[in-house]
Amino acid sequence: MGQCGITSSKTVLVFLNLIFWVEDEVNHSIQKVYDEYNGTNTDASSRAIDYVQRQLHCCGIANYSDWKNTRWFKESRNNSVPLSCCKPNVNNCTGSLSRPGDLYPEGCEALVVKKLKEIMMYVIWAALTFAAIQMLGMLCACVVLCRRSRDPAYELLITGGTYA
Repeated sequence: MGQCGITSSKTVLVFLNLIFWVEDEVNHSIQKVYDEYNGTNTDASSRAIDYVQRQLHCCGIANYSDWKNTRWFKESRNNSVPLSCCKPNVNNCTGSLSRPGDLYPEGCEALVVKKLKEIMMYVIWAALTFAAIQMLGMLCACVVLCRRSRDPAYELLITGGTYA
């Protein structure tokens, strides 16, 4: 039981470390995925970006103007962002940068980091709960062991140098 408690404590420390590490890693990864965006549904990174932008109601990394620095924007030459940046209540949104009111103003990076931190906090709380249960189990085992040593019913019966 003690090993499980130690292991779960180490797990909590690892996840606390991940919280601080995740921001840097997300920034690097999200930039790479945005650079690989090609606007087709067959490409996994394109589908992932469209999904995140629709689900988190965001556009670009810091904001919608980040799309100007992507290869997709330069190749498409239509001065627009993906349609997944369009607010759902706007009719006939084309993703045009000339109509920024139709687009989500907030970038995705901060929202992705926030969501990952929320998920990691659930994992940390689960690990802490598991560690607390392990500690309670160790405490109960110690109480039973202490009572056992005082109770004459639990004394060893030794006859002739061998255990009975």
